[in-house]
Amino acid sequence: MTPTDSRFLDRTTPPTIATLTVLAGVGALGMNVFLPSLPSIARHFGADYAVAGLAVSMYLAATAVFQLVFGPLSDRYGRRPALLWGFALMVAGSVMCLVAPSIEWFLAGRIVQGCGIVGLVVSRAAIRDLYGQTDAASVIGYVTMGMSIVPMVAPAVGGFLEEAFGWQASFWLMVAAAVLGFTMCYADAGETNQHKSASIGAQFKGYPELVRSRRFWGYCGTMAFASGGFFAFLGGAPYVAETHLELKPSVYGLYFGITAFGYMTGNFITGRFAKSLGVATMLRLGNYAMLAGPTLSLLFHYLGVHHPAAYFCPLILLGVGNGMTLPSASAGMISVRPKLAGSAAGLGGSLQIGGGAALSVLAGLILSPQTGPAPLFWLMFATGVAAHLAMRYTLRVEREFEATGQ
Repeated sequence: MTPTDSRFLDRTTPPTIATLTVLAGVGALGMNVFLPSLPSIARHFGADYAVAGLAVSMYLAATAVFQLVFGPLSDRYGRRPALLWGFALMVAGSVMCLVAPSIEWFLAGRIVQGCGIVGLVVSRAAIRDLYGQTDAASVIGYVTMGMSIVPMVAPAVGGFLEEAFGWQASFWLMVAAAVLGFTMCYADAGETNQHKSASIGAQFKGYPELVRSRRFWGYCGTMAFASGGFFAFLGGAPYVAETHLELKPSVYGLYFGITAFGYMTGNFITGRFAKSLGVATMLRLGNYAMLAGPTLSLLFHYLGVHHPAAYFCPLILLGVGNGMTLPSASAGMISVRPKLAGSAAGLGGSLQIGGGAALSVLAGLILSPQTGPAPLFWLMFATGVAAHLAMRYTLRVEREFEATGQ
């Protein structure tokens, strides 16, 4: 099958870009729609904010583990079965959160919810099934551009739902989104993996082949550090907004959407220009933008400008940089061994999200009423520097590969 064969709501043909976008966006909804409700969740269960904040980091950690599972499963059994099982489990996890009698059961539900990441992992692999590396970067850019609408509006929607109906409303929304993902997959996602591996054991044996590849590690490192600033933001921004800026949930939900709008913009730039400019140029430009965002936020802070706009608006550049860097790095990562596209997407995504979970926790630990917001922006700046170094290493290794084939 080829991309031109796609017909909407025909599960005998490859999924359309619209379907891939929805499938990828469902997991993103689970990541941040409930952020404005974190203080209310903590009060509901009688837990400390730091404990309730584990709903972010544990979700990210769960998605890191599930990517290791769903990637190889999609290579062995196909993209379609992996998607259907993943979204069915996400429905179950969302319901668990709603009926949880304690914070421990709530956090367990968040872990099961992490199965929704299957949409992002398998969408990347399906795109690589259908396109070459440069075209894949462009298509991933367009898919994530549409997907990024979700994290752009989700915190604002979650804030309004919190004020109108309470924290449970966001989780009912996640139930509906998971059901939508399952339905669209069933109705439209035809199988794209035409070269399934012989056994699941053989598929997991593909990991050492990836691990030995310097190109794979270069792209993985670039992805992990590039997205690290955003995950640190997820872990620390709700605390900054409530404790230091005293913002209502609906208001800081809107501010959170600024970074996601930047991400959508960066995705559009990638989709529009990746073919003509190439992956290397997209990576360089994206890294410069990522560094500029937290740098400006820090500058405003030390100049004594403590308005929410001074802290959050510059982070549109962080989003733009992520939107340019991540699709290009992802396309490079899954092109190192095309026959292991699912495993590469799973392993690379696991490292990316696992690192994000750690940074999310770290952001919560370094903030206090006494520190102010500066530690959060310094952490985001540091991850930007690490992403830049990883990007330079990646491009050097890629040049060596093009010259020698090794």
